[in-house]
Amino acid sequence: MHTVRLFSPALAIMVLAAPAEAHVKWFAPYIVGATPQPLSATLTNPFFWQGIMLVLLFFVATRLVEPTKLGVWLSDGMTRLGAPLAARLDDFLRATIAAFFIAIFSVGGIYLTPDLKTDSALIPWVQLGIAVCIFFRPAMPLAALGVVGLWVTALRDYDLFHLLDYLALGLGIAGYLWLSAAKSPALNSARFDVLRWGVAIALMWSSLEKFAYPDWFYPLVEEKPYLTFGLPRDAFIPMAGVAEFTLGFGLLSTALIRRLSAVALLVIFNAAVYPFGRIDLIGHGLIMAALVAIAVHDWKPARTEQPEKLLAIPTGLSAALILFASLYWGAHGLIYSPGNAILAGQHSTHSPDPDHPHDEMAGSLGAQSDDTRITLLKP
Repeated sequence: MHTVRLFSPALAIMVLAAPAEAHVKWFAPYIVGATPQPLSATLTNPFFWQGIMLVLLFFVATRLVEPTKLGVWLSDGMTRLGAPLAARLDDFLRATIAAFFIAIFSVGGIYLTPDLKTDSALIPWVQLGIAVCIFFRPAMPLAALGVVGLWVTALRDYDLFHLLDYLALGLGIAGYLWLSAAKSPALNSARFDVLRWGVAIALMWSSLEKFAYPDWFYPLVEEKPYLTFGLPRDAFIPMAGVAEFTLGFGLLSTALIRRLSAVALLVIFNAAVYPFGRIDLIGHGLIMAALVAIAVHDWKPARTEQPEKLLAIPTGLSAALILFASLYWGAHGLIYSPGNAILAGQHSTHSPDPDHPHDEMAGSLGAQSDDTRITLLKP
């Protein structure tokens, strides 16, 4: 019972964050080049710090339990439960990645995700080719190159800062495919770590838009007020961002923390499917498959207490927050600075869609000046 009480506060914030894991760019208007909210607004937000404290409690409690008999029992139990899938984990991942590319081939008109639209008739056939290559081990490096190629090709139509949302995940998937075909045992054994790092970095990076652009989430909250579970929107959004960032960070931590973080993220992503539908399911399919792999893979847990690891949790999380925030705000300022205006796209990244009425608003905003567009995005 004592252990349950330790875990419950963090589990509460994970559940509260569930619907916010839908990628906002797929369902609401946004302007990538808009000036982000100052970082000081987040650092002075009490809800941000409450979220940080709750998740740190979860991580520290897990780290204390991990080397004990209870921690070993939990790790071994998860290994036993996941053993049937773990025995065919590569088959599962290859089939899921192939299914994703077949799905977006069938949908057509997108590069990699719903917000990256294209009129190219060639792109869907490249996606189908990637899916086919995945089923033949010697051709898997070609599939990896195809994934990277789609991202690079999207640079013709979309700003670099926009595409940074998908860089780490794309490299993680491509790295996994490339290393899966490697003949060197050392390289081949690194495939799951590359995938894990790619997903973790992608989650930590994308979470920052909840701090930089909380306005983007307002239309969703107004359209679906139940998403916040009764919390004020200005409390819910930063806490959701904290949950996404810290659980992404958890994927890089000790064996038990990374597995529990993966399970929590799976619950969150699956909960988001109900309010947002198949677009969310397909769009996050690669991340969800990777999280399953992280949860069932037999990561070797720590068997002895290492007190210094406790200090590594808050210091590591602090360093990650500083690093990612500096890169996010810094990259935005560099790319969209007046001197580099040529790098900033002048088009809307949504096209009108009757199933997503916010897209029409985004399209109309595309013709406005930057200042006017930013003003119109505010409630």
